[in-house]
Amino acid sequence: MLSRRTVLAGSAALLAGGGQAAAGPVRFGIIADPQYAEAPPNLTLGRYYANSLDKMRAAVATLNGEDLGFVITLGDIIDRDVASFERILPIYRTLRHETRFVLGNHDFAVAPEHLGRVPALLGMEARTYDFALGGLRFIVLDGNDVSLFAPPPGDPRRALAEDRLAAAKAADQPNAQRWNGSLGDSQVAWLEQRLAAARTAGERVVVFNHYPVAPENPHNLWDAARITTLLGRQPHVIAYFNGHNHAGNYAERDGIHYVNLHGMVDTPDSSAFAVVEIAGDRMEIRGHGREPSRSLTLKTA
Repeated sequence: MLSRRTVLAGSAALLAGGGQAAAGPVRFGIIADPQYAEAPPNLTLGRYYANSLDKMRAAVATLNGEDLGFVITLGDIIDRDVASFERILPIYRTLRHETRFVLGNHDFAVAPEHLGRVPALLGMEARTYDFALGGLRFIVLDGNDVSLFAPPPGDPRRALAEDRLAAAKAADQPNAQRWNGSLGDSQVAWLEQRLAAARTAGERVVVFNHYPVAPENPHNLWDAARITTLLGRQPHVIAYFNGHNHAGNYAERDGIHYVNLHGMVDTPDSSAFAVVEIAGDRMEIRGHGREPSRSLTLKTA
């Protein structure tokens, strides 16, 4: 397990500081889909699971040379097997920055008896959470909430997931895939509450999730339309970052930048991660490896 010092250190200070916690630009590192496993590559998908250890070591070395508020991984830390966490998490412990995680679908590709352990293995006190830094509120969602793989066997959310997937298939939606998921109603209510609190505090909002919601593609949450409609009504939401679609993607809708990072696991030796800087009306994404750099204008709330 990552130490509480590494994962949670500074959280109380950040939250106590609220929107006025820091002056100047906010900078953070961001990674998607290392998807490590000690397994042969999947040449059809172009995924080199075992190579992610070396890619992560190189990424950590680069990120440790940066002045960052935190480093976040957007899910799929592993590809399969709970033992995989024991190999890749020690590399995360060498980060000198606060370390945060989002849960991905492959993080639950473990034996049923280990499903409930996954958040704790990553040092997460909750599967959804938020924190503030430099006038920004960062909100972390769990797109595995209503899915066919993350809830334990017999959990009613699995039956709800079957219903939602059937409805998506009936509507001929491209994201009607068993490896996608959705948010439960209670999580959506929590999201609405945190968005309202951020607006009251005068904070701009950045959302993190494993799954994309825009543009339309086979990897989106089943309830992507509900989420984009909700976020689109919030003048203070400026960005949404995700992984899951390893090819990467980008869309701008209602003034919100939807940025899908490339998967680190893809290709034998080319990595993908980024450093993001938010200041004033600009968001600069400095990509490394296969991740492109972007210079984006932010809307005013």
